[in-house]
Amino acid sequence: MSAFSLSEDLEFAFRLADAAGEAILPYFRAGTAVDNKEAGAFDPVTEADRASEAAMRRLIAEHRPGDGVLGEEYDTLPSRNGRGWTLDPIDGTRGFIAGTTAWTVLIAHTREGLPRVGVIDQPHTGERFFGNGDEAGLTHRGIETPIRVSRVTRLDKALMATTDPYLFHGAEAEVFGTLRSKLRLTRYGMDAYAYALLAAGGVDLVVESGLKPFDVQALIPVVTGAGGIITDWSGRPAHNGGQVVAAATPELHAAALDILAPAASRA
Repeated sequence: MSAFSLSEDLEFAFRLADAAGEAILPYFRAGTAVDNKEAGAFDPVTEADRASEAAMRRLIAEHRPGDGVLGEEYDTLPSRNGRGWTLDPIDGTRGFIAGTTAWTVLIAHTREGLPRVGVIDQPHTGERFFGNGDEAGLTHRGIETPIRVSRVTRLDKALMATTDPYLFHGAEAEVFGTLRSKLRLTRYGMDAYAYALLAAGGVDLVVESGLKPFDVQALIPVVTGAGGIITDWSGRPAHNGGQVVAAATPELHAAALDILAPAASRA
């Protein structure tokens, strides 16, 4: 197995983010056509999604042959060396279509299926959040700064984010409502950008369900690198997606789990 250091992997992840941004931005706020991937529901995809993932896959094929690729828009490429890349070419396609700036490009470098490096990139605003599980940072307008989660430990002092409360159903909706009632403030519609804000100290708690691996793997090294915690609703590793909770502090995480646990998936 060829040995790249974490810094080299992060540098390459930045190259992937650059390529994705160049592919996406010509389509942003340009009246891009939208296709629906799911009959009976609305799961949008645009040419920008496809162009972004294709651009990243080309770089991986050229510079990291043998690495696997798991992406949202194209078939999985199995790894031949235990190393891989998990790509969400546009997380928050609905926001992208609407012209908001909460959408991001998500890039995770994995080893034996576990995320080691993560990038949350917003090409339009120029914000790039990154982490390796031990530290995290933000580059913006040519300036790189370390980022750190907040110190909030109490639910009644916490700001929570989730993509959409209507994505919770049944028991999930009940426990989410209970949790929301105990918080200082809840905000919606930020998709993966909410996890970047948690890592940077603005949001204290993020709760979601129905995530795929490409939705969450890039987030884990950023959140944990900034000192936060991210698990499923049972407190287990979150890299496979599903029900996810991210918190700034152990106390906040434990308090959220106490409320969410009755609706936690046992799979």
